[in-house]
Amino acid sequence: MTETGLATGETPGAQTLRRGLAILKLLARNQPDGMRISDIGRRLGLSKATAVRLTQTLVDERFVVHDPASRCYRLGPETFAVGLAAEPSYTLQRLAMVSLRALALETGDWVFFSVVQGFEAICLSRETGDVPIPPDALRVGDRHPLGVGAGGLAILAALPEDEAEAALRANGAYIDRHYPKSAVSVIRPLVQETRERGYAIIPGIVVPHYWALGVPLLRQDGRPVAAIVLVTSEARLHPMRRAVLGERMLRVSRDVMSRAEQEGSV
Repeated sequence: MTETGLATGETPGAQTLRRGLAILKLLARNQPDGMRISDIGRRLGLSKATAVRLTQTLVDERFVVHDPASRCYRLGPETFAVGLAAEPSYTLQRLAMVSLRALALETGDWVFFSVVQGFEAICLSRETGDVPIPPDALRVGDRHPLGVGAGGLAILAALPEDEAEAALRANGAYIDRHYPKSAVSVIRPLVQETRERGYAIIPGIVVPHYWALGVPLLRQDGRPVAAIVLVTSEARLHPMRRAVLGERMLRVSRDVMSRAEQEGSV
């Protein structure tokens, strides 16, 4: 995002709204520490004056709070209220939380949970493992096109063939441009392997020396609504452990969906 001009057909008001939302998204990815104005402006390509004006408006509306001691801005109470209103959409994540934490503690690896939104997967949570994790790993709020990463791949492979193709057509140019290591030509054979195996394996192509496993969470009609992802170092994921963890994650996904169905959440 930069301040150089407007997008085609975009009004100044729409641009202001887009920048304000970008600030909220950025702060969501940097909770609970928060960020200073200079960092907000730098990350979003905004001048200091624009960053101050937009952030102060969010403070006035209680979507953001300012900590004078640290000079950092964090998400405020109105953001929390909006999140509570949207909570029914996150029931699966709530139901899965205990199982995800247990899986992370049991394995020592990192465990992520993402939900489907259109042709994208959005990360809602991640549980800490013992192994170091790359700085560009998924963070809460991050979104990726279906097919990118183990979660997106697991979801894509679980879709009917025509819908999977529609997703790749819709996202293909964007994926090839922004995720060249996970280009569509790479994704297609991985989709077939995932369907045959039952869970996705990303063999260090997104981040060198880090592998990921992904399993979909399926409704009774077989439609994917979310994914569980485990990320660890290549050295820790020998073939036998891959198979054991893949089956373990599939059991977790079935258990979560069984509980969701009992609650009438899906």
